[in-house]
Amino acid sequence: MRSIKHIIGILAIFTFTSCVQETHLKTITFKVDMRSIENPTNVGIRGNFTDNPWNDTAPLTDENNDGIYEGTFSQKTAINQIQFKFVNQLTDYELPDSDNRIITFEYKPETIIYETTFNSFESKITKQ
Repeated sequence: MRSIKHIIGILAIFTFTSCVQETHLKTITFKVDMRSIENPTNVGIRGNFTDNPWNDTAPLTDENNDGIYEGTFSQKTAINQIQFKFVNQLTDYELPDSDNRIITFEYKPETIIYETTFNSFESKITKQ
């Protein structure tokens, strides 16, 4: 009997002292330069932050026809980073056999602009 009370006491301590991280709004604008790709179509992004991670493509658009595809995504979250890759034709992943792209967050609301070129390791992150 004593051991059951002991276990219940330990569970109560964990329940009342555990802390749940506060969520913060993260707004990210992705910009990928596709001018070096012949006839880009169905350009998007896949990653661990979509509703169906790595299976759904979040579409990016080129509204002004400058060859740079863009999309803005907002979500309240407590995660500290996302991983992703850009795709062309819904399934043609960039940077094959290379690590995923990563954005690391701070523990606060953030607005981020992520700019790169398809199949290039170079990127620019602007936090506003």
